[in-house]
Amino acid sequence: MKLGRFKFGLRFKLLLLSGFLFCIPWLGYEYVWEMEKYLRIGQEKTLMGTVRAVATALHERPKLFDSQASFLPSVQQGRDLYAYPIVDPIRLDGKLEDWRDTQHAITYDEKYILEGKPYFKADSLQFNHMVGKYRDYLYSYFEVTDDNVIYRPKNSLKVDGNDLLQIAFVTPAGDFRRYLITTPEPGWLTPYELRTEVITNEPLRPESRIQGAWLQTAKGYNVELRIPLELLGSQLSFAITDIDTNSTQGSSEKVTMGTANFKQPDQLGTILVPSPEIERILKGLGHSQSRIWIVDQHSRVLAQTGDIKQSEGVWSQVAQPVKQEQTDSTLKRWLTTLYYKILTKPPTDFSDELYDAAQLQGSHINQALKGKAATTWRLTTDKQAVILSAASPIYSDGQVMGVVIAEETTNGIRTLRNQALEKLFNVIIAVMVLGTLALFLFASRISSRIVKLRNLTEQAIDEQGKIINAIEPTRASDEIGDLQRSFGDMVTRLSEYTQYLQGMSGRLSHELRTPVAVVRSSLESLELDCEVAASSVYMTRAKEGVNRLSSILTLMSEATRLEYALQNTEKQHYVLLDVVTGCVEGYKLTYQAVKFEFTATISYIENNSDEHVAGEGGLVEGAPELFAQLFDKLIANAVEFAEPDTVILIKLMQIKSELVLSVSNLGVLLPEEMQSRLFDSMVSVRKGEQQSQPHLGLGLYIARLVAEFHGGQIKIANNATKNGVNAEVTIPLTSG
Repeated sequence: MKLGRFKFGLRFKLLLLSGFLFCIPWLGYEYVWEMEKYLRIGQEKTLMGTVRAVATALHERPKLFDSQASFLPSVQQGRDLYAYPIVDPIRLDGKLEDWRDTQHAITYDEKYILEGKPYFKADSLQFNHMVGKYRDYLYSYFEVTDDNVIYRPKNSLKVDGNDLLQIAFVTPAGDFRRYLITTPEPGWLTPYELRTEVITNEPLRPESRIQGAWLQTAKGYNVELRIPLELLGSQLSFAITDIDTNSTQGSSEKVTMGTANFKQPDQLGTILVPSPEIERILKGLGHSQSRIWIVDQHSRVLAQTGDIKQSEGVWSQVAQPVKQEQTDSTLKRWLTTLYYKILTKPPTDFSDELYDAAQLQGSHINQALKGKAATTWRLTTDKQAVILSAASPIYSDGQVMGVVIAEETTNGIRTLRNQALEKLFNVIIAVMVLGTLALFLFASRISSRIVKLRNLTEQAIDEQGKIINAIEPTRASDEIGDLQRSFGDMVTRLSEYTQYLQGMSGRLSHELRTPVAVVRSSLESLELDCEVAASSVYMTRAKEGVNRLSSILTLMSEATRLEYALQNTEKQHYVLLDVVTGCVEGYKLTYQAVKFEFTATISYIENNSDEHVAGEGGLVEGAPELFAQLFDKLIANAVEFAEPDTVILIKLMQIKSELVLSVSNLGVLLPEEMQSRLFDSMVSVRKGEQQSQPHLGLGLYIARLVAEFHGGQIKIANNATKNGVNAEVTIPLTSG
């Protein structure tokens, strides 16, 4: 970079453009998230105002609440009953088909035995029980499991010598009453009122206002009852008595199991019936956007109104008109469909069945029972929607008598959030499209320049490492321009150095041949003139040195001569098998201490046009004398590196439309790191102390040139068993 001139580098450009694009969705997300957060806070404050308004309407009304509930230490399941709202009327037939919410039924077993526990037998007595409210009546059913049902004998004045059901409650006026239900056969029931002054089962009169039905079943019997609410106060107990006859002793065994003790008014359980008056007050308030619960001090539900699926909050009224407008045009409908592949659409149908609608639990309710209003967020039971709950205490004479709970979903807020994101997405999509197009064009420009530089680099150097083309410099001032100029300078310097190295071998060979000839002639003259010098060891060493130096000069010029020869040699057709066979016979004479084994497999190959593409013996195109030179190089390497007393295998085989000549020897392995460079010029894997003849690393280089002249290829590698080396030459066949 030049001083006084700022150069925008590629990294700076990409960072600038990418950062700009990434800021857009981030800012949009932050904006919508903040908006949703503030809307949630507003909904929370609005819902808190709702529960406080409802609580204000219920303050200082002690008659709406059970005064005895404040004296209960706790609510026990099974003893303290809750009358669940019943939607449809119940037919008193004992079939229990009209009871829809039987999951709220309580199972009474050995833990609820009131009398006769020593006579209890496993699975001899058990019943499921539930109470519900429909209009002005309290309904109850008993699904009794009894292994031996005993009915009251007909015309018998005694009513407690058989299986029976007892009811005890306190009236709104505070009177304690007991009733006994027994029957001589299944069917319609008529309860009898019992004396309460003494603990006996002496009936006084039938009670026609309490009605019921008895149905015998395979496992026992069912009982359905209907009691007018005007008879009941807040205390109620039921008990089932099972009478069994002991066959061995001839006596009766009686076991009584029930909700609570039914003989004393202070030992009765409680019954909580949702307050109709509170429900009327709630409906009069007209809070249609919230589901509202009223619970007592023990979190038992006194009244409930509203539908949580419709309770989306005040924001639902704002969101709905906008949602309608967005469905007017086809384009907007299409965009809305696309957006909601990403956005979360508020569920229109979800399940929010509390685990026990008779008694609500939650940290906000616990705080409200302590006199402090609170809110909480929770998921629905199917985890499809988020519900906001707010609770506020109800006071009477400074004491908390109950809690108002209001609930709303966040569907309205989520709808507003989605609408905001839809509008924002329109802008984001436009900016992203334009930005992406700009980045695409910019990246395409960079990519084309890099590809162009790569192509120039590949075209500058051939597979053998020769510099064949120059890289033209560019005027671009960025990093790619600097890189291309650097590559151009480097290729130019390498080209000059390579030309120098290529010419140096010829010049050295030319310059050294004259002094070598002078030394050789001088030694020959000295040998003729002086017989003592001729037999001297020094004379022998001098001759060997001159001969070695002459061999080196010959090798240095061999590759250069071969390259020129390949350019001027005309190709001819010849039978490769004849050339290989003749060479093998010559090798056997030259290397008499080495064993050779030669096999040839040649066949006729036909192409799709049914014309012969190979003649007998394998017809190829090239120069037989050059291929013989290639063969000589492979055999020389195999002989030099082979282990003593091992066989050099020579195979000539035809594979499809190619001839493969392989030379295999057992011995020294090739270094793994050198296998990819064996056919380069001036590369050798021989160790200097092991060389008996001068080697300049040109043998396999010459072999590669000859193979390429024949249109084939050569490769050399360690064999599969890692105990020798295989060399293979592949030459394509030609037609005659």
